[in-house]
Amino acid sequence: MSKNVMGKATELNGTVKDYSAETLVPTPEVVATWKLVHKAMRGEFGEAIFRSWLKPLILQAAYHGTLEVSVPTRFMKDWIQTHYSKRILEMCIEKSPNIKRLEIVVVQNAIPLDDDSETKNKKANENKKTSIDELEISSPLDQRFTFDSFVVGKPNALAHAAARRVVESTSVPFNPFFIYGGVGLGKTHLMHAIAQMIGEQSPEKRVMYLSAEKFMYQFVKALRSNETMAFKELFRSVDVLMIDDIQFIAGKESTQEEFFHTFNALVDQNKQIIISADKAPSDLTGIDERLRSRLAWGLVADIQPSTYELRLGIVQAKRDQVQADIPDAVLEFLALKVTSNIRELEGALNRIVAHADVSKNQITLESTQEVLQDLLRSHDRRITIDEIQRKVAEHYNIRLTDMHSARRARAVARPRQVAMYLAKQLTARSLPEIGRKFGGRDHTTVMHAVRKIEELSGDDASFAQDVEVLRRALTG
Repeated sequence: MSKNVMGKATELNGTVKDYSAETLVPTPEVVATWKLVHKAMRGEFGEAIFRSWLKPLILQAAYHGTLEVSVPTRFMKDWIQTHYSKRILEMCIEKSPNIKRLEIVVVQNAIPLDDDSETKNKKANENKKTSIDELEISSPLDQRFTFDSFVVGKPNALAHAAARRVVESTSVPFNPFFIYGGVGLGKTHLMHAIAQMIGEQSPEKRVMYLSAEKFMYQFVKALRSNETMAFKELFRSVDVLMIDDIQFIAGKESTQEEFFHTFNALVDQNKQIIISADKAPSDLTGIDERLRSRLAWGLVADIQPSTYELRLGIVQAKRDQVQADIPDAVLEFLALKVTSNIRELEGALNRIVAHADVSKNQITLESTQEVLQDLLRSHDRRITIDEIQRKVAEHYNIRLTDMHSARRARAVARPRQVAMYLAKQLTARSLPEIGRKFGGRDHTTVMHAVRKIEELSGDDASFAQDVEVLRRALTG
């Protein structure tokens, strides 16, 4: 609120109140009463509440038995109004029966009435320096990451469809929208695509996108500079909050506490929250249980490891994008050999295009193998069935001998099937050879195990993630 010589006050929302010049400025007695009440709040409400909420209260005006005090943000006003204003008014009446009403208004960078000119100028300059800039906090978006450039396949179909639903719906379809999957599978691509399309379709909406690590950094920075209220107000006033890689706040209790309250405030306002992580909410270690339960409230969509068909579709789309002359055989070779993640696959294609551009040679299968020999060597590292059995047995906490035994209990049979499946995926051994390594089993037993694991992975995202963790551990 700002005052002028005509005795008017304008709040941030544009409301203009007309006061007489005589009643607008508080008398010395009213100023003294407010100082006593403000000081008494510390003992009444406790040090923590006083410092967080009530210390910023500043007397602005007095008129017709009303005491008008200000706070710097709308969020603080609403909170104090709901939780503390009734008792504060009672305390004011106890000191001065002439006070009948307490009004709280929003005034940014307000200066106490009894400050002298030099102090006012100093505080005004300090306020300018310590304001939190939304543009500095929100991370830039990669213009290449759009829905048009996102290649859809079976592993990412659910996440893509849900992301589309979020941007196309006029209301909040599910809150939060939680995307999870391994490194380089497209989570960040989808997040950027959502943010950019919302910006195009609804430019009036405030979209905040940043990593969990940056959220933590900004929160700590706000604590150190005594700007926690501005931080709270900023994050609680957005229309869409997008946090990438939420697993990075694991073990950070104060950051989790702040995010928990931010999450609840936005959900209460029916504002959209979108989160990404490397694991499902229930599997996030180091995250408080109540926060994990909140993260699982809405829609949880996983992006599974890529299939050969999806990888081939991605390199074909990338070829069209860079407009390079790359033979189909080279794309098929890349899709077959680079299986770790999409990011590495696109990096491999960029390497062969750059090499061809510099050397002025055509891209061939032979030149591709030569340029990518270091990458292909790491992917072709010889993995043995013995190594697979040992790693799976350790993972499921069973004996190595159970891999060869005739025991059929599920606690043993399922890990054995997983080991057979990984042996088929990661080695060049034939089905009969794999069967012999598992206690002389028939090749049809191996085929059944492979089909069973594929079926379970399709039906159970957590099981699929478990198998993927093992595959990554073996391929390094």
